[in-house]
Amino acid sequence: MLNLTQRLPADPTAVAEFTLALTAEERVRSRHYFHTDEQDFYLNLPRGTVLQDGDLLQTEADGRLVRISAKPEPVMTVMAQSSLDLLRAAYHLGNRHVPLEVTEAYLRFSPDPVLKAMLEQQGLDVSEDIAPLQPESGAYGHSHATDPHLHPPSTPAHPHAQ
Repeated sequence: MLNLTQRLPADPTAVAEFTLALTAEERVRSRHYFHTDEQDFYLNLPRGTVLQDGDLLQTEADGRLVRISAKPEPVMTVMAQSSLDLLRAAYHLGNRHVPLEVTEAYLRFSPDPVLKAMLEQQGLDVSEDIAPLQPESGAYGHSHATDPHLHPPSTPAHPHAQ
């Protein structure tokens, strides 16, 4: 079993021994065991680590590299006649804290029939697809655990939650 303990930035020139295809939900797990036909993997990463398509993970023992890929999964894709309609859809989905992939041409999220009905009532085209889901990483873009500049340990990260 490969014990993966360090995340490295994407580097298309790096030679990885394995590629580990993970869903969007699996890419937010910092501690998890994965079994594939090729190899068993144990993620042992700092809490809050979010993996992106193309990221590299390094093994603890010998420095071997494993490349992460965004695994195709069931998704809903939202298309609109105008960019304003797409912006409104993003607003409503964001207001519900839905992990959301945002592009100029479409929005993509995990299947939810209630959200689909809401968007269709707004006149948007919502299709069910199988595709990699690469949601936005959030307003801060990275983990509090790995960036000491965000909030010192004694400072609450979200004062409105007190």
